[in-house]
Amino acid sequence: MAYQTLTLARNEAVLTLTVNRPEVLNAQSRIMLEEFDQAMAQAAEDDAVKVVIVAGAGEHFSAGHDIGSPQELADQRQRPMKKGTAHEYQRTWQLYFENTLRWRDFPKPTIAQVQGYCIMGGLMLASACDLIIAADDAKFCDRTVRWAGAHVQYFSLPWDIGFRKAKEQLFTGDWLTAHEAERRGLVNRVVSRDTLAQETMALAQRIALQDAFALRTAKFAINQMQDEMGFRTGVTGAFQTYALTRVYRLEQGEDSLAGAQRAKTRDEAFGDHR
Repeated sequence: MAYQTLTLARNEAVLTLTVNRPEVLNAQSRIMLEEFDQAMAQAAEDDAVKVVIVAGAGEHFSAGHDIGSPQELADQRQRPMKKGTAHEYQRTWQLYFENTLRWRDFPKPTIAQVQGYCIMGGLMLASACDLIIAADDAKFCDRTVRWAGAHVQYFSLPWDIGFRKAKEQLFTGDWLTAHEAERRGLVNRVVSRDTLAQETMALAQRIALQDAFALRTAKFAINQMQDEMGFRTGVTGAFQTYALTRVYRLEQGEDSLAGAQRAKTRDEAFGDHR
């Protein structure tokens, strides 16, 4: 089917699912998230697909959630969001947490192909993939604390880079470079920007040589081990922390234009480290 925000391309048993909103740095509108979830559900049922590559068109993988593009604002006018804490909680649970956890549990190997900015919502999407191949210009961060929040909705960062390093990243909001992300275990491989697509496809095609059921059970086994160590309980509990600070941010006016200016001022004070 045709999508407004995605392009799909098949190369033998590998499906590349590209977020195609480069004009807004692939910001994740509600429409984009819904379409991505639908595309993933269809790929899960397609026996011809053995591996999925998740990519972003243009210079950057994703600048995070869409908070004001023309598409997002028009969608909000057409499908208004209900007011109140309970409705806000349900909306963010379904749109930003429940679906990301579902993509993490997708029954086939997934590879994030990351270049440029991979910020907050973009980091959530990449982290939900089984593997991450990063261009040497990729930069990762969660700047929620700078914006008076705790962290993103799907908060897997402590598991991805270690708890102490995750604290540093949250407390500062600084960039994590591709090579540092590789050293910390967030990224599997760092390659040149010019060869990113080719290197990612080569790895995907190599994985696709394997038996589909064996791949599925191998992924399940590792995810289950991680869950037994507390991953699912941890990220679910962390969403409650996010929800609390979401209410706090609304009370403090951090979602207003004045709040955006305060966040910008904090960003400027911290500088663009790394």
